[in-house]
Amino acid sequence: MAATVILDAGHGGADPGATYEGRQEKDDTLALALAVGRILEENCINVKYTRTTDVYDTPFEKAQIANNSGADYFVSIHRNAYLTPNTSKGIETLVYNDEGIKAKMARNINSNLEKLGFENRGVTERPNLVVLRRTGIPAVLVEAGFIDNDEDNVLFDEKFNEVADAIAQGIIQTVGGCEEERKLYRVQVGAFRGREEADALLNELKSQGFPAFILLDNGFYKVQSGAYAVLDNAVRMEERLRNAGYNTFITS
Repeated sequence: MAATVILDAGHGGADPGATYEGRQEKDDTLALALAVGRILEENCINVKYTRTTDVYDTPFEKAQIANNSGADYFVSIHRNAYLTPNTSKGIETLVYNDEGIKAKMARNINSNLEKLGFENRGVTERPNLVVLRRTGIPAVLVEAGFIDNDEDNVLFDEKFNEVADAIAQGIIQTVGGCEEERKLYRVQVGAFRGREEADALLNELKSQGFPAFILLDNGFYKVQSGAYAVLDNAVRMEERLRNAGYNTFITS
């Protein structure tokens, strides 16, 4: 059974979080949480959110939303800040205690973000944080760079899609993605080194009513359609796609 992850975009509403030169943490976290969620869904993980708009819930309410959601994991997304701007930088992930699958997830996320050029500040125990202490499921809080550090902001903005993908892949590496679907028959429509080309094809297929998702495999973003236990069903989907002008092949 596919895992369910609830994503929490830090702060919101009347609580902007950290701010820097007009930039508000609540906006960065919401954009990033939604982008991470999209990638997780494309990789066979069920996604829920504590918020999808600019609203405020207390940390306790966020924990309760997570506990009542039926999710298996809780991932809260934030951005860091320090007393003096441009004196601290890097990413880190917070956990209630550095044990179990949450610690593994935290390190997977950090490792992926470090590859993008962020300084890796490591995994930090923060048992006093309500969203970590009061959630009844494995929980991590990702600090996606310092909002008051110009270098981190350049990375966050210029590599936004890669930042979202790094966090999503850290989760997938921990809880699994499309393992069950990989045993099924799927119709592959394209494979790309770049995410943007894959996204363009994905949106094109969906606009024509085809079921489609992206699978990251061996460095390629593979755009595929359908997942069928019966080969004949995959063949029919392939015929539909070829009639629409696409070059395809069936994989499993």
